[in-house]
Amino acid sequence: MIFLPISAALAPLLGTVAGLLTARARLAGLLTIAGGAICLVLSATTAAVVMAGQPIESVGSLVYVDGLGAFFALTIAVVILLSSLGSLSYLAVEQRSGALSPRRVRVYFAVFGFFATGMMASVETANLGLLFILVEAATLASVVLVPIEGRTSGLEAGWRYVVVSSMGITMALAGTLFVFYAATGLPGDPQDHLAWAFLVRHASSLSPVSLRLGFLLAVVGYGTKVGLVPMHTWLPDAHSEAPSPASAMLSGALLNVGMYAIIRFIAIANGRLGPAYASHVLLVFGFLSVLVGALFMVRRRDFKRLFAYSSVEHMGIIAIGLGFGGLLGVYGALLHALNHSVGKTLLFLTGGSVVLAYGTRRSDRIGGVLTSLPVTGATLLLGSLAILGSPPFGLFISEFTIVRAGLAAADPTLVGVFLLLLVVIFLGFFRTTSGMALGPAEPRVHSPYLGALERWTAHAPVVLGLAALLLLGLWVPGWLNALLLRSVELVR
Repeated sequence: MIFLPISAALAPLLGTVAGLLTARARLAGLLTIAGGAICLVLSATTAAVVMAGQPIESVGSLVYVDGLGAFFALTIAVVILLSSLGSLSYLAVEQRSGALSPRRVRVYFAVFGFFATGMMASVETANLGLLFILVEAATLASVVLVPIEGRTSGLEAGWRYVVVSSMGITMALAGTLFVFYAATGLPGDPQDHLAWAFLVRHASSLSPVSLRLGFLLAVVGYGTKVGLVPMHTWLPDAHSEAPSPASAMLSGALLNVGMYAIIRFIAIANGRLGPAYASHVLLVFGFLSVLVGALFMVRRRDFKRLFAYSSVEHMGIIAIGLGFGGLLGVYGALLHALNHSVGKTLLFLTGGSVVLAYGTRRSDRIGGVLTSLPVTGATLLLGSLAILGSPPFGLFISEFTIVRAGLAAADPTLVGVFLLLLVVIFLGFFRTTSGMALGPAEPRVHSPYLGALERWTAHAPVVLGLAALLLLGLWVPGWLNALLLRSVELVR
């Protein structure tokens, strides 16, 4: 069965092949969509196989998919497919208008496939050394997408992304080496000393001093990828400057890859140091992230930067859920990771339609989206309510679960601060997006999607994403609940 996760990871390379063969955005986009669809089907099949039996594992855990890996692979595959759909429409309009040259279109689709494959492979391994390599490979691919539209601000954002990420990944490598050093006294093949399952089984025999330092460095290093404060400085620039489908991939998928890595280290640390150490570290970074996200979402004029700071906030919420711990905390954090991925993907794709129609990211120059572009305006308004945790959408359920975990495991004052910050975020975020959707209409604005294929691939992913969030707010399917519970047991 090992061919299933390998094939799922390689499927997005259809987009890379498309980019190498053609500079036509529609044709390359169709092949990219096909790769995303195959990836999702194979990821779902992999999850079903894992749930029916044992983890899928190769020698040295170079390929390793358990419940946790299957959950994150499935989440990332959903984002890849939705972003692939959005890429066709967005790139076709950009190419038709002359904003993107044929060469840039080729580069976009070629790199998009590598980026997707790198992220899928990252969550399908439990070898900490290979995990580091794959995360860095995915990051390097994503860097190319940030300045693809050729703006000076995009080049600056890409350069800042490289510098900050390089510092972070260096710390992640140092953390990995300290964990490896903590395992030097264990029996067996030294290659196993980097295998997550082996380290969890022998966690009680690890050196506590080295493990404590290794965990902290890993959280800081991979927290840079996640966008946890204060390692978040690259995120608002990169997410706002990249083409909107690439921003969706960065926010909806890459951040989850970093969080997956942190969760693997949490399981190791808990086995030797107890849950208190990891909990305190995650709560500090989590509350800092929510606080900074809240402050920077007040009166934010660039709506793509607003979405980016929302990602910082939501990664903080996931860290808080993991910090509260227990069944409810970890369950809520994982469910929130899925909800945020879908929600932020649909918002960035919706934002792409707004940028193409209005020619600006300034929210004060955008109005009447609901009147001028009914589908886009509706998904902008409803997607904003969803990402803010309003009922009946899925993020309300995941945030409510995290609050329950906090009341059960922490000081109620801490939960009160958390809820207060969520209120500030709601007011700051919705003030901007509601003004864009409901403000005075621009009579000269029309849909940028001229062809039926463009309209369908632009509207389908945001409508499907919104429907998924509504479903998850009303009912968590039994198979998803079982997968989440299996994942929780691997972390606690």
